[in-house]
Amino acid sequence: MASVRRVVVCISSATIRLLAFIFLRWVCLLCFMVPFDFFRPPSKPKSKKGGKKPGKTSKYSIPSQPRDSALKTLLTGLPSRSFAWTLTTMLINAVLALMTVDFLMRGLYAYPSDEAAFSRIGYVSPTTANLLFREPDLSRLPVTVSYQEAATITSEIWVPEGTVYKLDNSTDFTAMVTLKNLKPSTNYRYSLSNNKTGTFITSARPGSPAASRLSFVTSSCLKPNFPYNVFNHPLRVPGIEQMTKAIGKLPILLRPAFMLFLGDFVYIDVPLRFGSSVSHYRSEYRRIYSSPSWATTSEAGPAIDLPWIHTLDDHEIENDWSKGNKTAPYPAAADPFMHYHVSANPPIPASPFAHPDNVTYFSFVNGPASFFMLDTRSYRSEPAQEDSTILGSAQLQSLLTYLSTPEPAGVYWKIIASSVPFTKNWRVGTTDTWGGFLNERRAVFEAMWRAERNLGIRIILLSGDRHEFGATRFPDPALELSAGGLEPNTAGFGLHEFSVGPLSMFYLPIRSYWQTDDEDVAVKYAPDGNSKFGIIDIGDDVVDADPAASSPVPVRSSVLTYSLYVDGEVVWRYRLSVPIERDAGVKAAPNDRAISHLPPGEVVEDKLGRESWDVAVKIMVGRVEELAHFLIEKGTALYEEVSGRVEKTVRVD
Repeated sequence: MASVRRVVVCISSATIRLLAFIFLRWVCLLCFMVPFDFFRPPSKPKSKKGGKKPGKTSKYSIPSQPRDSALKTLLTGLPSRSFAWTLTTMLINAVLALMTVDFLMRGLYAYPSDEAAFSRIGYVSPTTANLLFREPDLSRLPVTVSYQEAATITSEIWVPEGTVYKLDNSTDFTAMVTLKNLKPSTNYRYSLSNNKTGTFITSARPGSPAASRLSFVTSSCLKPNFPYNVFNHPLRVPGIEQMTKAIGKLPILLRPAFMLFLGDFVYIDVPLRFGSSVSHYRSEYRRIYSSPSWATTSEAGPAIDLPWIHTLDDHEIENDWSKGNKTAPYPAAADPFMHYHVSANPPIPASPFAHPDNVTYFSFVNGPASFFMLDTRSYRSEPAQEDSTILGSAQLQSLLTYLSTPEPAGVYWKIIASSVPFTKNWRVGTTDTWGGFLNERRAVFEAMWRAERNLGIRIILLSGDRHEFGATRFPDPALELSAGGLEPNTAGFGLHEFSVGPLSMFYLPIRSYWQTDDEDVAVKYAPDGNSKFGIIDIGDDVVDADPAASSPVPVRSSVLTYSLYVDGEVVWRYRLSVPIERDAGVKAAPNDRAISHLPPGEVVEDKLGRESWDVAVKIMVGRVEELAHFLIEKGTALYEEVSGRVEKTVRVD
């Protein structure tokens, strides 16, 4: 029978290796290994004068232990009679320890990035472009900003935009300059006097033929050097590189105009929080922008030249944040988010229902689509309450006004961007999503269904956060769909949500998404992959108004195609359309009494195939985790109720 010592050593070593593999904190377990290996009692007592002769065994003797094999020692971490093999297995654990410390500490201490200097383009309109830059070297001041058309033959012809005379710590040495008086659909380059340069393309003039087409990329969640590679630069972001190369392979017409990044740009608390001061939050942003991956280039140009616009999520503040925008550490977290992202973001909605200085939700139009970018963190209250709000009253009113407002001619899509999923089909951490705010979700959905019925537009929901991909549709109850139209894993009618992430982060080898009712109908679930992003392309085409009909009718439509990329390769495509002639709509299926002017969705490519035999195990693990989360939440709620501890939340709309 195995001794307690051997069991402890084996469990400790296996745990060390497992937790090191998933980059969690485990270093304390190493203390078990050292004393048991080096200070264990000798396995064979030394013979003493007057003792038993060799070869003789008394009934009180301890039988000799069998010699451990080298393979067993290396695989289990158990000590061996061979000092060399024992030392080798200890070195394996020590190397894992050093790799984990390297992952946690090298970027933090070797690359504080105080001297980080960069420039990037944010929101771009037909006539303007927001240019953000950081320059901590005050000897380079003043910084002059100029631009020219990229097709200009004479390189000396530059248009001066302005000069920045002062940069200081109040903005972490960042500044935003808006380039004005630009031409629509034109390729430009910009230049700063501190040797920072880049290129961008302005969006199309509304109503022009070019305004019927738009492509953009969307994702969420990134962490440098993940998956961990000891030979990588600690600030490398593999997902940015994969995305850049994938974009470079696209035809010029389909290359995205911008990145819509839906939160968790930094992970202040994963795997460890090293501080909650303004300087700690700022340093995380600087490290991301110091990544060598931004310089990765392809036929589409370097990654840093793709305009990025941002929403806020929890890991830029604190995991599952729901304590308002005045409670610490939110103010410290908001400081760099404002300077590095909000300053270069699109404008706020025309009707924000709040003072502009207290608005972190945005709205803009680009080509055939109108966008509303939600802030689902700053104004939310505690979830799963009768009056819980994820948007706050001002943002909710602004969104409802936006949804009910007709779009100008040529705009057929309203795209709502949320950092967390609308669907409640994710069964782990559901209350951190819109699943914890179902009353407000219902009010928003009713406004969306009304808009689709009355305004001749289609609404698309985009989200991130979950480190997985899930496509879900939310059928309008007025359609009164039959059971066949509500089956899981089917294309069809309804509002559609595409939730994707991470751009470069971990994914969990379990299954946590499944349909539980007829409200949230699963279309596609793809959990695996350390890098996932979606490319959305909108353009005019002639499609069948109802592909399932016995005699499909071709209709000129605005067509949206969603392409899911996993680890740099496209694996799934889905198509939705809006008939451009309003009366060329499609009737619902024969068994359905309601009529919709919007055709059903259609899967046009699926390379994911059938899932393997291990899916049942992964689903079981996911359900165990769901139960554990439920018990923890209930236990915490009970404890707080009994102890009378009520945490006051400060929330300002």
